[in-house]
Amino acid sequence: MKILVGYNETGVSKAALALAREHAEHFNARVFLLTSMEGGSSESTKDIQRVEKSLKEAGEFLAEKGVDYEVHQLARGMTPGEDIVRFAQDNGMDLVYVGVKKKSKAQKILLGSTAQFIILKAPCPVITVK
Repeated sequence: MKILVGYNETGVSKAALALAREHAEHFNARVFLLTSMEGGSSESTKDIQRVEKSLKEAGEFLAEKGVDYEVHQLARGMTPGEDIVRFAQDNGMDLVYVGVKKKSKAQKILLGSTAQFIILKAPCPVITVK
């Protein structure tokens, strides 16, 4: 089984990672930990290093329980939702885990909803964690 976790250092993405780790332990699954760098190649070195450190720590969290994992830091110039859906399609993921946080109607109109995009477009079941 292959589990994809969309990770961006927020509390809700950490909660998604924790649940994915628990499920990976029970189902002997491999976890694919993914962060999407929205700016593509225009990301600063400081931002890239911060994300690398965060992904390393998240990987260590998985390794504590002996969970097999891969880390992916994508900078393809796509939105995080597009990156996660494309990665899930291209790599045959069985489940996607994402954190969700409540947004007002105005925030959804102005900013959109990454989780909503993933839920509607993913090629596999999506588990949301708040």
